[in-house]
Amino acid sequence: MKKNIYFDNAATTPLDPEVLEAMMPYFTNIYGNGSSIHTLGRQAKAAVENARKKVAELLHTSPSEIFFTSGGTEANNTLIRGCVESLDVKTVISSPIEHHAILHPLEYLQKRNGLDFRLVNLKENAEVDLESLEEKLENSSKALVTLMHGNNEIGNLLDLNAVSEICRKYGAIFHSDTVQTVGKFPINLQELDIDFISGSAHKFHGPKGVGFLYINSNNRINPFIHGGAQERNMRGGTENVAGLVGLAKALEIAIAKQEKRQAYLKDLKLYLKTELEKAIPGVSFNGASGDLENSLYHLLNVSFPEHPDNQMLLFSLDIEGICVSGGSACSSGTDIGSHVLNALQVPEERANVRFSFAEQNTKEEIDTVVGILKRILNP
Repeated sequence: MKKNIYFDNAATTPLDPEVLEAMMPYFTNIYGNGSSIHTLGRQAKAAVENARKKVAELLHTSPSEIFFTSGGTEANNTLIRGCVESLDVKTVISSPIEHHAILHPLEYLQKRNGLDFRLVNLKENAEVDLESLEEKLENSSKALVTLMHGNNEIGNLLDLNAVSEICRKYGAIFHSDTVQTVGKFPINLQELDIDFISGSAHKFHGPKGVGFLYINSNNRINPFIHGGAQERNMRGGTENVAGLVGLAKALEIAIAKQEKRQAYLKDLKLYLKTELEKAIPGVSFNGASGDLENSLYHLLNVSFPEHPDNQMLLFSLDIEGICVSGGSACSSGTDIGSHVLNALQVPEERANVRFSFAEQNTKEEIDTVVGILKRILNP
């Protein structure tokens, strides 16, 4: 069987073997329910709280401000509904290139509750226009600003400190979806003036189905999932003990290896960019992803020139064993295209492919992929 070349790490990353090793006892020997008072239950509960302490330590905050979820989507839904219902938020300001885990719940609340939902303007390369943000905050009632730190499709990075200053100027609540940046960029919650961030373990070589929501202690919101008293009454449901142990271990490894991984992946990104420019005349790069210093260093969104096989390019690459995507994996199977690329007004006749890297990738794999693309697009 042909070995796949996996360049879709922005969708999910392979589980780190050290993380699996840390998780295994909670699949086998320590299988108690954390709400039970017997020995196995107490051991499970201790594992959950140790994971919470580790995550808090790595993000430089208090364990009381870390709440575990099933992933980034639940974390985002929780904070949005919580801000509207508990903090009397009347206006939410976001951007047209946010993940659907932000945009869809906001559209739902706009239709159901009449929420004042506003989108900031974007600059030419899809950078958030901070002057537009100020304008929309100037005449808003109690507002929530939710803008992602690193865009999962085009790699644009947001200046969190600059947005935070604007939010404080107008008394707005600030949340950032940090799913693509936790474990990859330094995040110090003692130094960053922010109300909420959300994260997901499987983006930094942890298990799927677990994530977290940071809630600054100045904010109190209602739970999104009602049930038992887990997560200090914030999220009912038996804890995924093994998953949470894996989340904490994966984040610990990611932060320990952050500088080394960044240097390696930035070099891979530069190599792919350079080789594509040599091999495919007319190739370009969407958003800020081609900017090696001011975008996600593990992601390159490539726009290929018009070609008869463009509509089948992803399928053709898959046939060759190349795992890539055209945009967010959460939108796969739809035929409406990427809302992010639509916001950038990328010409429909161009084929767009997102390449995203992890430390298992190599330049030899890039050579193989570029060779295949050259054969497909320059027959």
